[in-house]
Amino acid sequence: MATPEFILALRERIGHDQLWLPGVSVVVVAGDGRLLLGRRADNGQWAVVSGIPEPGEQPGAAAVRECLEETGVAIELLGLTHVGAGEPKTFPNGDRCVFMDIDFVARPAAGAGLARVADDESTQVGWFAPDALPEPLMGSALRRIRAAQAWLASPAAPTAFD
Repeated sequence: MATPEFILALRERIGHDQLWLPGVSVVVVAGDGRLLLGRRADNGQWAVVSGIPEPGEQPGAAAVRECLEETGVAIELLGLTHVGAGEPKTFPNGDRCVFMDIDFVARPAAGAGLARVADDESTQVGWFAPDALPEPLMGSALRRIRAAQAWLASPAAPTAFD
């Protein structure tokens, strides 16, 4: 994923020190149950749509924006499925961070458009049956997909918090 300008500006001041950053992801489920996934340009793995909210941007709005930017698909958020801190991550350049993951489930909006590679963060995008997910699949994608499926099965159930 491309590093937002505000993080690059912070990195100029703090170097590689660990940052605590919000992260959003969204599992988009079509009416027939297929899932929208993208193959990441940075590591070649398939993943659900994800990104970092801009300063002052609400998490839900960020998830909707990221999906449109990455896949060309407009979505309607249905629910919040999971909130929790990820494991500390060190990037190849030495930057360290921990993401506070905020995960949503959504469906394509009316007239959503066809899924396509819409930016340079993905090399492929597509719809996949839950029992025929592409490989290699990011480990976090399975957790997010399971949480979305659990929410869809019982929307009144509480959101999962770590």
